[in-house]
Amino acid sequence: MQELLTTSELAKACADDPMIIWAGQGFTPGVRAWYDGDAVAVASPELSKRDRLAVVGPVEDVARLVAKVYAEVGTTFRPFGEEHLIRHLVDRVPGLEFGAAFGWMDTRTAPTHQGGEPAGSHAQAAPQADRGDGLVSAGGPAWLDGDDGVEALLKEAAPSSYAWPGHPAVRRWAAATGDRAELLSVAADAWSAPEIGFLAGVATRPVARGKGLAYRVCAFVTSELVKRHGQAGLMVDGDNAAAISVYRRLGYAYRPVAAAHM
Repeated sequence: MQELLTTSELAKACADDPMIIWAGQGFTPGVRAWYDGDAVAVASPELSKRDRLAVVGPVEDVARLVAKVYAEVGTTFRPFGEEHLIRHLVDRVPGLEFGAAFGWMDTRTAPTHQGGEPAGSHAQAAPQADRGDGLVSAGGPAWLDGDDGVEALLKEAAPSSYAWPGHPAVRRWAAATGDRAELLSVAADAWSAPEIGFLAGVATRPVARGKGLAYRVCAFVTSELVKRHGQAGLMVDGDNAAAISVYRRLGYAYRPVAAAHM
């Protein structure tokens, strides 16, 4: 087992796999990575709410590497990688149990967002016409100056969100707002690495759904992330067909992944 010390070394070892590079987080304090044969593992603490061990490579090499990494850093880190790899890995690492299957999606395309101000603006766009249901999409998508109202919206619309205001890895929030400046739909730039941005915390008020607001907000954030980092990624529940459809329309490609735990 050899330790990798820089993002360039990691990128070479994993053949520029965006999910593995994202896990590296630019080698912020606490992140470590290794390779053994054709296997690569990245131990990343508190990455999207979990101590994650991102892995890639042939299952026999990965199993050998995971055992060595656990001896080095402990077993709190949860293996995370392609679903077929994780399902085979649990049969080869004693005590490892399958956790959940979900999706990883990434893109290098910056979609054209609709209805927002130019990148970086905190101003609201010109008001749009009332759609007849008492809601007006009057502003945004745009970055918010703070996070006022985001927690209340998440509690109402997405209580299981991993990204919440106040978390140190959640850098900023974007939103589409109503005619009274109330938040209608939000998304966050959270757990972004220097080489790949990360979209999280997507939520839309129930009464504002079905109007394309989530698409517009996600398009805005994705565009901003790609411009800044060169690519963007996200994680999504595999059975959330509506969300996956939106992300695919924005240019994201889907990979079935899974996680396991001791």
